Amino acid sequence: MSKPTTAVIGAGISGLTSSKMLSDYGIPYTTFESSDRIGGNWAFGNPNGHSSAYRSLHIDTSKHRLSFRDYPMPEEYPDFPHHTQIKAYLDGYAEAFGLRENIEFQNGVVHAERLPGGGWEILDQAGDTRRFDLLVVGNGHHWDPRFADFPGEFTGVSIHSHHYIDPKDPLDFTGKRILIVGIGNSAADIAVELSSKSLQNEVTLSTRSSAWIVPKYTYGLPADKYFVTSPHIPLKWQRWMIQKMQFMTGSNPELYGLPKPNHKFFEAHPTQSVELPLRLGSGDITPKGNVSRLDGETVHFEDGTSSDFDVIVYATGYNITFPFFDPEFISAPDNRIDLYKRMFKPGIDDLVFVGFAQATPTLFPFVEAQARLVGAYAAGHYRLPSVAEMERVIAADQQLYTGHVLDRPRHTQQLDYFIYEHDMRTREIPTGRARALAEGAPVLAGRA
Repeated sequence: MSKPTTAVIGAGISGLTSSKMLSDYGIPYTTFESSDRIGGNWAFGNPNGHSSAYRSLHIDTSKHRLSFRDYPMPEEYPDFPHHTQIKAYLDGYAEAFGLRENIEFQNGVVHAERLPGGGWEILDQAGDTRRFDLLVVGNGHHWDPRFADFPGEFTGVSIHSHHYIDPKDPLDFTGKRILIVGIGNSAADIAVELSSKSLQNEVTLSTRSSAWIVPKYTYGLPADKYFVTSPHIPLKWQRWMIQKMQFMTGSNPELYGLPKPNHKFFEAHPTQSVELPLRLGSGDITPKGNVSRLDGETVHFEDGTSSDFDVIVYATGYNITFPFFDPEFISAPDNRIDLYKRMFKPGIDDLVFVGFAQATPTLFPFVEAQARLVGAYAAGHYRLPSVAEMERVIAADQQLYTGHVLDRPRHTQQLDYFIYEHDMRTREIPTGRARALAEGAPVLAGRA
């Protein structure tokens, strides 16, 4: 049986882990990377514009939850590594498994078209057209900025947090009146950095839904060391228990002057920050609710107040975008895309997506779990169920993982890693292997 020629889009964490697993199974593959380096979002200053890393960024997940199973993070790393250390870790991963030799740098995919009989025609940046049997999409979902749409017009400077580097870049954030819109981890980090008294700024933080603010440390250890959900207890029971214990974390944003959240604890992605409560409590950051309208340099808020600003920083998330697909073929309006196990589009068996989830507590082991299935599938050791069964499971999984969260683009891809990984390891991959043994390997163009 021949092996399917495979194209992998992207050399960030999704593309790298997929490439590694394909290599393990001896699958011939080519990884297309539009940049001159690996790392995607973790390649600070990435020339392809796909990095959202700012100079001071430390990862919010501890190294204990971040490590790949087959390539542990260095022991000497701190609990919460800097982005340069994450990039070095990914460089080491690529070197350890010989992944660079199959990466075509500065040669991304311009267009991908599915052929009538199966397989793909790829147009790359070099202008060449090439054919592959299987396509793995790992182009990431933190690079296409999404802005809030407020009535009116702001005449000051507006930027997205994606373009923020430091207090001097892309503009001089000194002595400015700054409004930061959003309350995710990036919003918290940037608000803390720009509210330093040494910069002489006036910083206001505006939020529509508010957020529960969880500490990075509990009892002297990284808090996510205590965060493990059990696959043997209903998730709703576990959420109920966590919500009852919420008061112990000091995570209620009302304690620091922020609006009351419009959701219960863990019904939206919490914000991890040690310093934001301190800056709010010290008066260095002014908390505000949602913006109602813009009027020149004046911003009006829903509480009836207004203030003048020089700069608005929108830390309002990202769009899931596939620029290489025709929109009528595959797109993700409002960040919604229905995928079986967050990987397969029913009816398109030679296309696999990797990394398109907001996995709690971490994305790294999540993409590694998906990559294991990519390798098994390409090698013929896993077979998908029927389209009808895939659609049934998609609906059930969506309810399981997101039925309790706010209906926002930010949460459409929410997922619990521990439950997902347990399902993949103990049920999905073994069941798919049994289907392949009983019904035959999936028919990809290379092995027909």
